[in-house]
Amino acid sequence: MRITITDTPLHLGQAAASKAIAHIETALAARGKANIIVATGASQFATLDHLTKSMSIDWSRVTGFHLDEYLGLPMSHPASFRGYLKHRFVDRVPLAAFHYINGDASDPLAECERAGKLLRAHPIDVALVGIGENAHLAFNDPPANFDTDEPYIIVDLDEACRKQQLGEGWFPTLADVPTRAISMSVTWIMKAAAIVCSVPDERKAEAVQRSVEGPVSPRTPASILQRHANLDLYLDRAAASRLTKRQ
Repeated sequence: MRITITDTPLHLGQAAASKAIAHIETALAARGKANIIVATGASQFATLDHLTKSMSIDWSRVTGFHLDEYLGLPMSHPASFRGYLKHRFVDRVPLAAFHYINGDASDPLAECERAGKLLRAHPIDVALVGIGENAHLAFNDPPANFDTDEPYIIVDLDEACRKQQLGEGWFPTLADVPTRAISMSVTWIMKAAAIVCSVPDERKAEAVQRSVEGPVSPRTPASILQRHANLDLYLDRAAASRLTKRQ
């Protein structure tokens, strides 16, 4: 794990996007195409903004995958991650394809199978991810399933995760935050050839410390990132404030 600490979330986004761009360019040069996983949430604003401004990537050879989505939420909902990705990423770059998770599919298990079949056919070159306030990775809340080999799974969202979504302003009340979601599994996130993790804000500092310096455990889902061979973690000073081994 390589850790970079930046002065501000803006600088964090610039640095993380630059690393993601380098990984995409490497894949394009080697194979003529690239497959990427794109995260959502407030932590990704700056990263995606800078990534979509890249003039060096031939986006027509890049295929994107959706990381997670609430169950039962239509794309038109302000908190929908499909809507987020469409406006902040997909509409801004001419991708070869982007594979959304349909959170309001009539059969969620069938949707997991559909999306999983696509993911199995597209080895991921770089995954953009974040870390939640409860140390979740995607929507894999603690205790996360580290054993499943299914690409997408249905998960329950714990109260800490739901309160984070409320606190970030995505929903008017806690009761409005869905209790279940479809998430890419921890196992399949870890299959990415490279991972770029962006984590700003002091409210993530405890989760960052546990994920980076604590034991690898399903109780701290993002701690599994310690085991990835090619991972860059980008923090601002607030998010890094509880690390005891400062970079």
